[in-house]
Amino acid sequence: MKTLSENKCYGGVQGVYSHPSAACNCEMTFGLFLPEEAIDGPVPVLWFLSGLTCTHENAMVKAGAQAWAAEQGIALVFPDTSPRGEDVANDAAYDLGQGAGFYVNASQSPWAPHYNMWDYLADELPALIFENFALDVDRQAISGHSMGGHGALTLAMALPETFRSVSAFAPIANPSASDWGQKQLSAYLGADADWSKHDASLQMAAVGFEGPVLIDQGTEDQFLDLLMPETLAQAMAARRQNGQFRLQKGYDHSYFFIATFMEDHIAFHAEALYA
Repeated sequence: MKTLSENKCYGGVQGVYSHPSAACNCEMTFGLFLPEEAIDGPVPVLWFLSGLTCTHENAMVKAGAQAWAAEQGIALVFPDTSPRGEDVANDAAYDLGQGAGFYVNASQSPWAPHYNMWDYLADELPALIFENFALDVDRQAISGHSMGGHGALTLAMALPETFRSVSAFAPIANPSASDWGQKQLSAYLGADADWSKHDASLQMAAVGFEGPVLIDQGTEDQFLDLLMPETLAQAMAARRQNGQFRLQKGYDHSYFFIATFMEDHIAFHAEALYA
């Protein structure tokens, strides 16, 4: 693992690191904020998964999360959204290929050699950071935005023993029925594959989540028809899921929306992480 940068931040340290990934067969980069409390021992962890076109840097720089995480004594992990490199398959469209890993393990050519973001986030990156930093493996939560909200929800429901709480900002809620999902899941997994594991609405209906859930969706989101939030809200209601689904009047899909409600989300996770 290489240290690319470390900066003092709200009493703690905001670092950026890279490492060779066996899962993605390339060099991967992630950001990690450690609050001041990490000097004295392991601290709780909140994972934040970003959306289409993003790298580890977008949420790290734009979400304003470090201030609230420092207040709660929580570490933040900002993974990248896909494998990268000259030999990594890509596409001219912004919503497929590099920057658009969709948090799945690809089985189709030309994606399969590198696009294994599910294994990377479920196994490889956690093993690396818990070995190298003062983090509490028993106190983890996960959040994300858009494609990252999709990833956060599906990972949380598949790994309930790992995450105590899950939240999302404007998640891609029903990808198997949306153009933001059908295109990518067909490319990565194949048109005839079972996509249900990677659809938050279907997983909410099938298994739900043992911990609390918080979803924020802007009413003026320019991608509302692609996100299909109503399917997730209906699945949560039908299941009587312990959670909140909030429509935020006038907000769009941008990081201004995320930054506005980030304090709420970190406080929500802190309650679960310190319970």
